[in-house]
Amino acid sequence: MSEELDPEVVELAAKVFDAARRGDAEALAAYVDAGAPANLTNDRGDSLVMLAAYHGHADAVSTLLARGADADRANDRGQTPLAGAVFKGEEAVIKALLAGGADPSAGTPSAVDTARMFGKAELLALFGAN
Repeated sequence: MSEELDPEVVELAAKVFDAARRGDAEALAAYVDAGAPANLTNDRGDSLVMLAAYHGHADAVSTLLARGADADRANDRGQTPLAGAVFKGEEAVIKALLAGGADPSAGTPSAVDTARMFGKAELLALFGAN
């Protein structure tokens, strides 16, 4: 027996995901403070933090982490926000995630593995990896 999703809930979720992609930290704070889950994920398992990180929005990442979002929440492909930020070269996001407790060895590939793949020695040093 399948449940049909409430169209208003779907519409609200779409707005929250759009705010993450745009990096609208103020809107994200308001949504989460009003009860939206800080670890809300889309149909691919991408969390709000993942979307904000991948699109280069360090302030939005920090806002979500301050409200209890999981810095290491992997999507359905095993990718973490930190590995995505390394892939995209988003230094401010990387620092925000690390400040929020992200584990550079989490995920597949991990942020450490991703930094190695792209020859990012400065990030390997930041992560404490060789």
